[in-house]
Amino acid sequence: MSLKEIRARFDGETITVYQAFSPAIADAALKAGTFVAPFSFQRMTWIKPSFLWMMERCGWATKPQQERVLAVRISRRGWEEALSNATLTSPSHGQGSEEWRQDLRDSPIRVQWDPERSPRGGKLEQRSIQVGIARSWSERYVHEWIVGLEDLTPLVRKIAEKRRSGAWGAVEKLLPVERLYPTPEAIRKRLGMD
Repeated sequence: MSLKEIRARFDGETITVYQAFSPAIADAALKAGTFVAPFSFQRMTWIKPSFLWMMERCGWATKPQQERVLAVRISRRGWEEALSNATLTSPSHGQGSEEWRQDLRDSPIRVQWDPERSPRGGKLEQRSIQVGIARSWSERYVHEWIVGLEDLTPLVRKIAEKRRSGAWGAVEKLLPVERLYPTPEAIRKRLGMD
């Protein structure tokens, strides 16, 4: 089995990704049901289907401007469209560096593979996917792909408290259940998953 696999919460129509924001961005988005100002359409936005990797990135909702964690349900059609147009942030084996640099500059979507995290925060051998959506595709993400938003900040704080107290059994029970996403073969090849 490949160390690069997409693990996520998903159903027949949607996949859940996570993002962390300032309270102002999160509150406006939750009220509107999608991202609106002060969310910026002028920079790349990164989405992550791994809850634990997102927790590592935002410090369990403690880092400045990342105090609120949102679960963003997007269409699987949008998710797979993004991955079908992605370029890896590191060149794949056999890809010329100049060709790769040009692809990366032109790509509306960037994919990066980072070490997955354990509930205790340790790095795992498996890789977790991060997907960067360039500003040229931000409108598509916000207006076409998003199906719903949920504020997970209370859950994040509850799990963080259980972690601090060493209640690892309780932590495991509270974590969102993620399973292997059935990534189409063409996307697997594009993302170096095999």
